[in-house]
Amino acid sequence: MAQVKADEGGWRLLVVDDEVAARYGMRRALGSFGYEIEEAGSVEVARALLSPRPPDLMLLDVNLPGTSGLEFLRELQGAESAPLVIIITAHGSERMAVEAVKSGAHDYLSKPFELDELRLVVKNALETLRLRRENDELRRRIELEGVQRGPLLGESEAIRRVRAMIEKVAETDATVLVRGESGTGKELVARELHERSHARRQSPFVAVNCAALPAELIESELFGHEKGAFTGASARRQGKFEQADGGTLFLDEIGDMSANVQAKLLRALEDRRIERLGGNDSVAVDVRIVSATHRPLEQEIASGNFRADLFYRLRVVTIEIPPLRERREDIPLLAESFSRLTAERYGLPARTLAQSALRRLMEYAWPGNVRELRNTIERAAIMAEGAELSACDLPEEIFEGSPERSEAVSEELIESSSEPTLHVPFTSDFREDRREFERRYIARCLEESGGNVTRAAHLLGMHRQSLQHKLRELGLARRYINITHDAQDKSDR
Repeated sequence: MAQVKADEGGWRLLVVDDEVAARYGMRRALGSFGYEIEEAGSVEVARALLSPRPPDLMLLDVNLPGTSGLEFLRELQGAESAPLVIIITAHGSERMAVEAVKSGAHDYLSKPFELDELRLVVKNALETLRLRRENDELRRRIELEGVQRGPLLGESEAIRRVRAMIEKVAETDATVLVRGESGTGKELVARELHERSHARRQSPFVAVNCAALPAELIESELFGHEKGAFTGASARRQGKFEQADGGTLFLDEIGDMSANVQAKLLRALEDRRIERLGGNDSVAVDVRIVSATHRPLEQEIASGNFRADLFYRLRVVTIEIPPLRERREDIPLLAESFSRLTAERYGLPARTLAQSALRRLMEYAWPGNVRELRNTIERAAIMAEGAELSACDLPEEIFEGSPERSEAVSEELIESSSEPTLHVPFTSDFREDRREFERRYIARCLEESGGNVTRAAHLLGMHRQSLQHKLRELGLARRYINITHDAQDKSDR
Protein backbone atom coordinates (compact mmCIF):
# COMPACT_ATOMS: atom_id res chain seq x y z
CA MET A 1 0.00 0.00 0.00
CA ALA A 2 1.30 3.45 -0.96
CA GLN A 3 0.11 6.76 0.32
CA VAL A 4 0.50 10.37 -0.79
CA LYS A 5 0.05 12.89 1.96
CA ALA A 6 -2.46 15.64 1.24
CA ASP A 7 -3.04 19.03 2.74
CA GLU A 8 -5.35 19.01 5.74
CA GLY A 9 -8.95 18.64 4.56
CA GLY A 10 -7.84 17.15 1.17
CA TRP A 11 -9.80 14.50 -0.71
CA ARG A 12 -9.09 10.84 0.09
CA LEU A 13 -9.06 8.47 -2.90
CA LEU A 14 -8.90 4.67 -2.96
CA VAL A 15 -7.67 2.92 -6.14
CA VAL A 16 -8.85 -0.72 -6.28
CA ASP A 17 -7.18 -2.64 -9.13
CA ASP A 18 -5.32 -5.95 -9.18
CA GLU A 19 -2.77 -4.63 -11.70
CA VAL A 20 0.19 -2.98 -9.97
CA ALA A 21 1.08 -0.95 -13.09
CA ALA A 22 -2.48 0.40 -13.40
CA ARG A 23 -2.53 1.49 -9.75
CA TYR A 24 0.86 3.14 -10.15
CA GLY A 25 -0.25 5.03 -13.28
CA MET A 26 -3.39 6.37 -11.62
CA ARG A 27 -1.54 7.35 -8.44
CA ARG A 28 1.12 9.17 -10.45
CA ALA A 29 -1.46 10.99 -12.62
CA LEU A 30 -3.50 12.18 -9.62
CA GLY A 31 -0.86 12.56 -6.92
CA SER A 32 0.20 16.10 -7.90
CA PHE A 33 -3.28 17.44 -7.07
CA GLY A 34 -2.84 16.99 -3.33
CA TYR A 35 -5.18 14.01 -3.02
CA GLU A 36 -4.50 11.43 -0.32
CA ILE A 37 -4.32 8.21 -2.32
CA GLU A 38 -4.41 4.62 -1.09
CA GLU A 39 -4.24 1.41 -3.13
CA ALA A 40 -5.85 -1.99 -2.86
CA GLY A 41 -5.30 -5.03 -5.07
CA SER A 42 -8.52 -6.79 -4.06
CA VAL A 43 -11.94 -6.22 -2.54
CA GLU A 44 -10.79 -7.80 0.72
CA VAL A 45 -8.01 -5.22 1.12
CA ALA A 46 -10.37 -2.42 0.07
CA ARG A 47 -12.89 -3.42 2.77
CA ALA A 48 -10.19 -3.11 5.42
CA LEU A 49 -9.45 0.44 4.26
CA LEU A 50 -13.08 1.57 4.51
CA SER A 51 -12.83 2.10 8.27
CA PRO A 52 -12.39 3.97 10.45
CA ARG A 53 -12.05 6.72 7.84
CA PRO A 54 -13.71 5.83 4.51
CA PRO A 55 -12.42 7.35 1.27
CA ASP A 56 -14.31 10.12 -0.50
CA LEU A 57 -13.91 8.59 -3.96
CA MET A 58 -13.13 5.06 -5.13
CA LEU A 59 -11.68 4.09 -8.51
CA LEU A 60 -12.91 0.49 -8.75
CA ASP A 61 -11.88 -2.01 -11.41
CA VAL A 62 -14.60 -4.45 -12.49
CA ASN A 63 -12.34 -7.49 -13.02
CA LEU A 64 -10.89 -8.36 -9.62
CA PRO A 65 -9.87 -11.72 -8.11
CA GLY A 66 -12.48 -13.20 -5.80
CA THR A 67 -15.27 -10.65 -5.33
CA SER A 68 -15.84 -8.66 -8.52
CA GLY A 69 -16.00 -4.89 -8.68
CA LEU A 70 -19.72 -4.97 -9.53
CA GLU A 71 -20.50 -7.13 -6.50
CA PHE A 72 -18.49 -4.78 -4.29
CA LEU A 73 -20.30 -1.77 -5.80
CA ARG A 74 -23.69 -3.23 -4.87
CA GLU A 75 -22.37 -3.98 -1.38
CA LEU A 76 -21.26 -0.36 -0.98
CA GLN A 77 -24.67 1.03 -1.89
CA GLY A 78 -26.14 -0.17 1.38
CA ALA A 79 -23.22 1.01 3.49
CA GLU A 80 -23.14 4.13 5.62
CA SER A 81 -20.78 6.87 4.39
CA ALA A 82 -20.28 5.00 1.12
CA PRO A 83 -17.74 6.67 -1.20
CA LEU A 84 -18.56 7.94 -4.66
CA VAL A 85 -17.48 5.24 -7.15
CA ILE A 86 -15.94 5.47 -10.62
CA ILE A 87 -15.99 2.06 -12.30
CA ILE A 88 -13.05 1.00 -14.51
CA THR A 89 -13.76 -1.52 -17.26
CA ALA A 90 -11.83 -3.20 -20.04
CA HIS A 91 -12.17 -1.93 -23.61
CA GLY A 92 -15.38 -3.17 -25.20
CA SER A 93 -17.18 -3.60 -21.87
CA GLU A 94 -19.30 -0.44 -22.14
CA ARG A 95 -22.50 -2.42 -21.55
CA MET A 96 -21.12 -3.58 -18.20
CA ALA A 97 -20.13 0.01 -17.39
CA VAL A 98 -23.64 1.28 -18.09
CA GLU A 99 -24.99 -1.48 -15.82
CA ALA A 100 -22.57 -0.30 -13.13
CA VAL A 101 -23.83 3.29 -13.45
CA LYS A 102 -27.39 2.00 -13.07
CA SER A 103 -26.25 0.13 -9.93
CA GLY A 104 -24.98 3.30 -8.31
CA ALA A 105 -21.60 4.16 -9.84
CA HIS A 106 -21.12 7.87 -10.48
CA ASP A 107 -19.19 7.40 -13.73
CA TYR A 108 -16.93 4.96 -15.57
CA LEU A 109 -13.65 4.79 -17.47
CA SER A 110 -12.70 2.24 -20.13
CA LYS A 111 -9.14 0.99 -20.36
CA PRO A 112 -6.96 2.19 -21.91
CA PHE A 113 -7.85 5.78 -21.00
CA GLU A 114 -5.94 9.03 -21.37
CA LEU A 115 -4.57 10.68 -18.27
CA ASP A 116 -6.46 13.90 -18.97
CA GLU A 117 -9.69 11.90 -19.16
CA LEU A 118 -8.93 10.28 -15.79
CA ARG A 119 -8.19 13.66 -14.20
CA LEU A 120 -11.33 15.26 -15.63
CA VAL A 121 -13.63 12.42 -14.52
CA VAL A 122 -12.13 12.52 -11.00
CA LYS A 123 -12.37 16.32 -10.86
CA ASN A 124 -16.06 16.26 -11.90
CA ALA A 125 -16.86 13.51 -9.40
CA LEU A 126 -15.24 15.41 -6.53
CA GLU A 127 -17.07 18.61 -7.54
CA THR A 128 -20.36 16.70 -7.36
CA LEU A 129 -19.37 15.37 -3.94
CA ARG A 130 -18.41 18.86 -2.75
CA LEU A 131 -21.81 20.28 -3.74
CA ARG A 132 -23.64 17.41 -2.02
CA ARG A 133 -21.70 17.97 1.20
CA GLU A 134 -22.29 21.72 1.10
CA ASN A 135 -26.04 21.10 0.83
CA ASP A 136 -25.91 18.55 3.66
CA GLU A 137 -23.96 21.00 5.82
CA LEU A 138 -26.45 23.80 5.16
CA ARG A 139 -29.33 21.52 6.11
CA ARG A 140 -27.50 20.46 9.27
CA ARG A 141 -26.85 24.08 10.25
CA ILE A 142 -30.48 24.93 9.65
CA GLU A 143 -31.56 22.16 11.99
CA LEU A 144 -29.02 23.07 14.66
CA GLU A 145 -29.78 26.79 14.60
CA GLY A 146 -33.53 26.33 14.40
CA VAL A 147 -33.73 28.35 11.22
CA GLN A 148 -36.03 25.77 9.68
CA ARG A 149 -38.72 26.84 12.14
CA GLY A 150 -38.48 30.35 10.77
CA PRO A 151 -39.16 31.50 7.23
CA LEU A 152 -35.94 33.35 6.42
CA LEU A 153 -33.85 30.66 4.79
CA GLY A 154 -30.49 31.71 3.46
CA GLU A 155 -26.88 32.13 4.45
CA SER A 156 -26.00 35.13 2.28
CA GLU A 157 -24.57 38.21 3.93
CA ALA A 158 -27.72 40.16 2.99
CA ILE A 159 -30.03 37.73 4.81
CA ARG A 160 -27.69 37.57 7.78
CA ARG A 161 -28.05 41.36 8.09
CA VAL A 162 -31.85 41.10 7.95
CA ARG A 163 -31.85 38.44 10.68
CA ALA A 164 -29.51 40.53 12.80
CA MET A 165 -31.86 43.52 12.57
CA ILE A 166 -34.84 41.35 13.49
CA GLU A 167 -33.00 40.15 16.60
CA LYS A 168 -32.27 43.73 17.67
CA VAL A 169 -35.77 45.07 17.04
CA ALA A 170 -38.03 42.13 17.97
CA GLU A 171 -38.23 42.83 21.71
CA THR A 172 -39.00 46.52 21.23
CA ASP A 173 -42.30 48.15 20.31
CA ALA A 174 -40.73 50.30 17.58
CA THR A 175 -42.73 50.48 14.38
CA VAL A 176 -40.95 48.76 11.50
CA LEU A 177 -41.16 49.53 7.78
CA VAL A 178 -40.18 46.55 5.62
CA ARG A 179 -39.15 47.48 2.10
CA GLY A 180 -38.49 45.26 -0.87
CA GLU A 181 -39.76 44.11 -4.24
CA SER A 182 -42.88 41.97 -4.53
CA GLY A 183 -42.18 38.37 -3.64
CA THR A 184 -39.10 38.99 -1.49
CA GLY A 185 -40.81 37.89 1.73
CA LYS A 186 -41.90 41.06 3.52
CA GLU A 187 -44.68 39.30 5.42
CA LEU A 188 -42.21 36.61 6.48
CA VAL A 189 -40.05 39.29 8.10
CA ALA A 190 -43.11 40.65 9.92
CA ARG A 191 -44.01 37.18 11.20
CA GLU A 192 -40.42 36.61 12.32
CA LEU A 193 -40.51 39.88 14.28
CA HIS A 194 -43.70 38.70 15.94
CA GLU A 195 -42.39 35.18 16.74
CA ARG A 196 -39.18 36.51 18.28
CA SER A 197 -41.00 38.89 20.58
CA HIS A 198 -41.52 37.17 23.95
CA ALA A 199 -44.06 39.81 24.94
CA ARG A 200 -46.24 39.45 21.82
CA ARG A 201 -45.76 35.97 20.36
CA GLN A 202 -48.62 34.50 22.45
CA SER A 203 -51.05 37.09 21.05
CA PRO A 204 -52.41 37.26 17.49
CA PHE A 205 -50.50 38.16 14.35
CA VAL A 206 -52.97 39.85 12.01
CA ALA A 207 -52.12 40.70 8.39
CA VAL A 208 -53.99 43.18 6.18
CA ASN A 209 -53.30 43.72 2.48
CA CYS A 210 -54.18 47.37 1.98
CA ALA A 211 -54.02 47.06 -1.80
CA ALA A 212 -56.59 44.24 -1.87
CA LEU A 213 -59.34 46.15 -0.02
CA PRO A 214 -61.62 48.74 -1.65
CA ALA A 215 -61.13 52.26 -0.28
CA GLU A 216 -64.64 52.30 1.20
CA LEU A 217 -64.03 49.09 3.19
CA ILE A 218 -60.50 49.47 4.52
CA GLU A 219 -61.46 51.87 7.32
CA SER A 220 -64.07 49.44 8.63
CA GLU A 221 -61.63 46.54 8.19
CA LEU A 222 -58.97 48.24 10.30
CA PHE A 223 -61.00 50.00 12.98
CA GLY A 224 -64.27 48.06 13.02
CA HIS A 225 -67.78 49.52 13.02
CA GLU A 226 -70.84 49.93 15.19
CA LYS A 227 -74.25 48.52 14.37
CA GLY A 228 -75.99 50.73 11.80
CA ALA A 229 -72.80 52.61 10.86
CA PHE A 230 -73.62 52.00 7.18
CA THR A 231 -76.03 49.97 5.08
CA GLY A 232 -75.53 46.30 5.89
CA ALA A 233 -73.83 46.89 9.27
CA SER A 234 -76.30 44.77 11.23
CA ALA A 235 -74.03 44.25 14.25
CA ARG A 236 -70.95 45.66 15.92
CA ARG A 237 -67.76 44.30 14.40
CA GLN A 238 -64.20 44.39 15.71
CA GLY A 239 -61.54 45.64 13.32
CA LYS A 240 -58.04 44.33 12.79
CA PHE A 241 -56.60 46.63 15.47
CA GLU A 242 -58.77 45.07 18.16
CA GLN A 243 -58.23 41.56 16.78
CA ALA A 244 -54.45 42.06 17.04
CA ASP A 245 -54.59 43.51 20.57
CA GLY A 246 -51.47 42.45 22.47
CA GLY A 247 -49.87 41.18 19.27
CA THR A 248 -48.72 42.45 15.89
CA LEU A 249 -50.64 44.14 13.08
CA PHE A 250 -48.99 43.82 9.68
CA LEU A 251 -50.09 46.40 7.11
CA ASP A 252 -48.94 45.20 3.72
CA GLU A 253 -48.74 47.57 0.72
CA ILE A 254 -49.39 50.53 2.94
CA GLY A 255 -48.57 52.86 0.05
CA ASP A 256 -52.02 52.08 -1.41
CA MET A 257 -53.88 53.43 1.64
CA SER A 258 -56.24 56.37 1.06
CA ALA A 259 -55.52 59.82 2.57
CA ASN A 260 -58.50 59.59 4.94
CA VAL A 261 -57.39 56.27 6.41
CA GLN A 262 -53.79 57.50 6.61
CA ALA A 263 -54.91 60.32 8.92
CA LYS A 264 -56.86 57.94 11.14
CA LEU A 265 -53.97 55.48 11.26
CA LEU A 266 -51.56 58.22 12.34
CA ARG A 267 -53.92 59.16 15.16
CA ALA A 268 -54.13 55.53 16.30
CA LEU A 269 -50.36 55.22 16.34
CA GLU A 270 -49.95 58.40 18.39
CA ASP A 271 -52.76 57.79 20.91
CA ARG A 272 -52.81 53.95 20.97
CA ARG A 273 -56.56 54.24 20.76
CA ILE A 274 -59.01 53.72 17.89
CA GLU A 275 -62.63 54.66 17.19
CA ARG A 276 -64.95 52.25 15.42
CA LEU A 277 -66.71 53.53 12.34
CA GLY A 278 -70.03 55.08 13.41
CA GLY A 279 -69.02 55.13 17.10
CA ASN A 280 -68.15 57.86 19.59
CA ASP A 281 -66.14 55.93 22.17
CA SER A 282 -62.42 55.32 21.80
CA VAL A 283 -60.97 51.87 22.44
CA ALA A 284 -57.47 51.36 23.85
CA VAL A 285 -55.33 48.97 21.81
CA ASP A 286 -51.86 47.56 22.45
CA VAL A 287 -50.57 46.73 18.99
CA ARG A 288 -47.14 46.61 17.41
CA ILE A 289 -47.31 47.94 13.84
CA VAL A 290 -45.20 46.48 11.07
CA SER A 291 -45.85 47.89 7.61
CA ALA A 292 -44.50 47.00 4.18
CA THR A 293 -44.40 48.42 0.70
CA HIS A 294 -42.69 47.95 -2.63
CA ARG A 295 -43.42 51.57 -3.55
CA PRO A 296 -40.84 54.36 -3.11
CA LEU A 297 -42.77 56.25 -0.43
CA GLU A 298 -40.51 59.29 -0.72
CA GLN A 299 -41.79 59.76 -4.26
CA GLU A 300 -45.37 59.20 -3.11
CA ILE A 301 -44.87 61.96 -0.53
CA ALA A 302 -43.47 64.31 -3.18
CA SER A 303 -46.48 63.68 -5.41
CA GLY A 304 -48.92 64.22 -2.51
CA ASN A 305 -50.14 60.63 -2.29
CA PHE A 306 -48.70 59.80 1.13
CA ARG A 307 -48.41 61.73 4.37
CA ALA A 308 -44.87 62.62 5.39
CA ASP A 309 -45.72 62.56 9.12
CA LEU A 310 -47.15 59.05 8.83
CA PHE A 311 -44.11 57.92 6.86
CA TYR A 312 -41.73 59.10 9.58
CA ARG A 313 -43.91 57.45 12.25
CA LEU A 314 -43.91 54.14 10.41
CA ARG A 315 -40.21 54.00 9.61
CA VAL A 316 -38.71 54.22 13.09
CA VAL A 317 -36.79 51.13 11.92
CA THR A 318 -36.45 50.21 8.25
CA ILE A 319 -35.57 46.69 7.11
CA GLU A 320 -34.58 46.32 3.47
CA ILE A 321 -35.01 42.88 1.88
CA PRO A 322 -32.77 42.36 -1.15
CA PRO A 323 -34.20 40.84 -4.34
CA LEU A 324 -33.28 37.22 -5.01
CA ARG A 325 -30.98 38.20 -7.90
CA GLU A 326 -28.74 39.98 -5.38
CA ARG A 327 -28.38 36.93 -3.13
CA ARG A 328 -28.07 34.11 -5.63
CA GLU A 329 -25.97 32.05 -3.23
CA ASP A 330 -29.20 31.35 -1.30
CA ILE A 331 -30.96 29.81 -4.32
CA PRO A 332 -29.72 26.19 -3.85
CA LEU A 333 -30.79 26.12 -0.19
CA LEU A 334 -34.17 27.71 -0.95
CA ALA A 335 -34.80 25.40 -3.90
CA GLU A 336 -33.94 22.25 -1.92
CA SER A 337 -36.19 23.43 0.91
CA PHE A 338 -39.13 24.13 -1.42
CA SER A 339 -38.63 20.75 -3.11
CA ARG A 340 -38.69 18.94 0.24
CA LEU A 341 -41.74 20.87 1.45
CA THR A 342 -43.62 20.16 -1.79
CA ALA A 343 -42.87 16.45 -1.48
CA GLU A 344 -44.14 16.42 2.11
CA ARG A 345 -47.25 18.42 1.25
CA TYR A 346 -48.38 16.28 -1.69
CA GLY A 347 -46.93 12.92 -0.66
CA LEU A 348 -44.44 12.91 -3.54
CA PRO A 349 -41.01 11.24 -3.68
CA ALA A 350 -38.27 13.38 -2.19
CA ARG A 351 -36.13 14.66 -5.06
CA THR A 352 -32.82 16.46 -5.02
CA LEU A 353 -31.96 19.02 -7.69
CA ALA A 354 -29.69 17.97 -10.53
CA GLN A 355 -26.77 20.25 -11.31
CA SER A 356 -28.32 21.17 -14.66
CA ALA A 357 -31.39 22.50 -12.82
CA LEU A 358 -29.37 24.32 -10.17
CA ARG A 359 -27.29 25.97 -12.89
CA ARG A 360 -30.41 27.28 -14.63
CA LEU A 361 -31.94 28.47 -11.36
CA MET A 362 -28.75 30.36 -10.56
CA GLU A 363 -28.68 32.04 -13.98
CA TYR A 364 -32.32 33.19 -14.10
CA ALA A 365 -33.10 36.80 -13.06
CA TRP A 366 -36.14 35.94 -10.84
CA PRO A 367 -38.33 39.04 -11.35
CA GLY A 368 -40.87 37.46 -8.99
CA ASN A 369 -38.17 36.79 -6.39
CA VAL A 370 -38.55 34.03 -3.77
CA ARG A 371 -42.27 33.66 -4.45
CA GLU A 372 -41.55 32.87 -8.09
CA LEU A 373 -38.81 30.41 -7.11
CA ARG A 374 -41.16 28.62 -4.71
CA ASN A 375 -43.89 28.32 -7.36
CA THR A 376 -41.37 27.15 -9.96
CA ILE A 377 -40.00 24.39 -7.72
CA GLU A 378 -43.49 23.32 -6.66
CA ARG A 379 -44.57 22.94 -10.27
CA ALA A 380 -41.37 21.08 -11.20
CA ALA A 381 -41.67 18.72 -8.23
CA ILE A 382 -45.26 17.88 -9.13
CA MET A 383 -44.55 17.29 -12.84
CA ALA A 384 -41.16 15.53 -12.53
CA GLU A 385 -40.89 11.81 -13.19
CA GLY A 386 -37.22 11.08 -12.52
CA ALA A 387 -35.31 10.63 -9.28
CA GLU A 388 -33.98 14.19 -9.57
CA LEU A 389 -35.39 17.54 -10.62
CA SER A 390 -33.48 18.26 -13.81
CA ALA A 391 -33.36 21.26 -16.13
CA CYS A 392 -35.97 19.69 -18.40
CA ASP A 393 -38.47 19.75 -15.50
CA LEU A 394 -38.29 23.55 -15.23
CA PRO A 395 -40.78 25.82 -17.04
CA GLU A 396 -39.81 27.36 -20.37
CA GLU A 397 -39.56 30.91 -19.04
CA ILE A 398 -36.51 29.91 -16.98
CA PHE A 399 -34.64 29.45 -20.25
CA GLU A 400 -35.50 32.83 -21.74
CA GLY A 401 -32.57 35.17 -22.39
CA SER A 402 -31.74 37.65 -19.64
CA PRO A 403 -29.02 40.24 -19.03
CA GLU A 404 -28.54 38.56 -15.65
CA ARG A 405 -27.46 35.32 -17.28
CA SER A 406 -23.90 34.23 -16.54
CA GLU A 407 -21.36 34.95 -19.26
CA ALA A 408 -19.90 31.52 -18.62
CA VAL A 409 -22.91 29.82 -20.21
CA SER A 410 -22.22 29.00 -23.82
CA GLU A 411 -24.31 30.44 -26.62
CA GLU A 412 -25.00 26.93 -27.87
CA LEU A 413 -26.58 25.86 -24.56
CA ILE A 414 -28.64 29.03 -24.28
CA GLU A 415 -30.06 28.44 -27.75
CA SER A 416 -30.70 24.73 -27.21
CA SER A 417 -32.43 25.37 -23.87
CA SER A 418 -34.57 28.29 -25.02
CA GLU A 419 -35.84 26.54 -28.16
CA PRO A 420 -37.77 23.43 -27.08
CA THR A 421 -38.38 22.32 -30.69
CA LEU A 422 -34.67 22.59 -31.63
CA HIS A 423 -35.69 24.68 -34.62
CA VAL A 424 -32.76 25.23 -36.98
CA PRO A 425 -33.23 27.82 -39.79
CA PHE A 426 -32.70 26.19 -43.17
CA THR A 427 -29.84 27.37 -45.37
CA SER A 428 -28.64 26.24 -48.75
CA ASP A 429 -26.00 24.03 -47.11
CA PHE A 430 -27.54 20.72 -46.01
CA ARG A 431 -24.38 19.51 -44.26
CA GLU A 432 -24.10 22.69 -42.20
CA ASP A 433 -27.81 22.50 -41.24
CA ARG A 434 -27.34 18.90 -40.08
CA ARG A 435 -24.20 19.86 -38.15
CA GLU A 436 -26.05 22.70 -36.39
CA PHE A 437 -28.92 20.39 -35.46
CA GLU A 438 -26.46 17.84 -34.03
CA ARG A 439 -24.71 20.54 -31.99
CA ARG A 440 -27.97 21.73 -30.46
CA TYR A 441 -29.34 18.25 -29.84
CA ILE A 442 -26.16 16.97 -28.16
CA ALA A 443 -25.80 20.20 -26.15
CA ARG A 444 -29.40 19.70 -24.95
CA CYS A 445 -28.65 16.16 -23.79
CA LEU A 446 -25.49 17.28 -22.03
CA GLU A 447 -27.39 20.07 -20.31
CA GLU A 448 -30.09 17.65 -19.13
CA SER A 449 -27.44 15.27 -17.80
CA GLY A 450 -25.69 18.05 -15.89
CA GLY A 451 -22.64 18.00 -18.14
CA ASN A 452 -21.98 14.31 -17.39
CA VAL A 453 -20.65 12.82 -20.65
CA THR A 454 -21.40 9.26 -19.57
CA ARG A 455 -25.06 9.96 -18.87
CA ALA A 456 -25.42 12.01 -22.06
CA ALA A 457 -23.95 9.13 -24.06
CA HIS A 458 -26.50 6.79 -22.47
CA LEU A 459 -29.34 9.18 -23.40
CA LEU A 460 -28.07 9.39 -26.97
CA GLY A 461 -27.54 5.62 -27.29
CA MET A 462 -23.85 6.16 -28.05
CA HIS A 463 -20.59 4.85 -26.64
CA ARG A 464 -18.78 7.34 -24.45
CA GLN A 465 -15.76 7.42 -26.79
CA SER A 466 -18.02 8.02 -29.81
CA LEU A 467 -19.65 10.97 -28.07
CA GLN A 468 -16.26 12.39 -27.14
CA HIS A 469 -15.20 12.17 -30.79
CA LYS A 470 -18.45 13.87 -31.85
CA LEU A 471 -17.90 16.67 -29.31
CA ARG A 472 -14.49 17.35 -30.81
CA GLU A 473 -15.96 17.29 -34.31
CA LEU A 474 -18.70 19.78 -33.41
CA GLY A 475 -16.44 22.16 -31.49
CA LEU A 476 -17.95 21.40 -28.06
CA ALA A 477 -15.00 19.47 -26.65
CA ARG A 478 -13.38 22.37 -24.81
CA ARG A 479 -16.43 22.68 -22.58
CA TYR A 480 -16.76 19.01 -21.71
CA ILE A 481 -13.41 17.32 -22.35
CA ASN A 482 -9.99 18.52 -21.37
CA ILE A 483 -7.93 17.67 -24.46
CA THR A 484 -4.69 19.47 -23.57
CA HIS A 485 -1.59 17.42 -22.94
CA ASP A 486 1.56 18.71 -21.26
CA ALA A 487 5.04 17.31 -21.36
CA GLN A 488 4.56 15.40 -18.11
CA ASP A 489 1.53 13.63 -19.55
CA LYS A 490 3.54 12.49 -22.53
CA SER A 491 6.26 11.09 -20.30
CA ASP A 492 3.58 9.32 -18.19
CA ARG A 493 2.18 7.70 -21.28
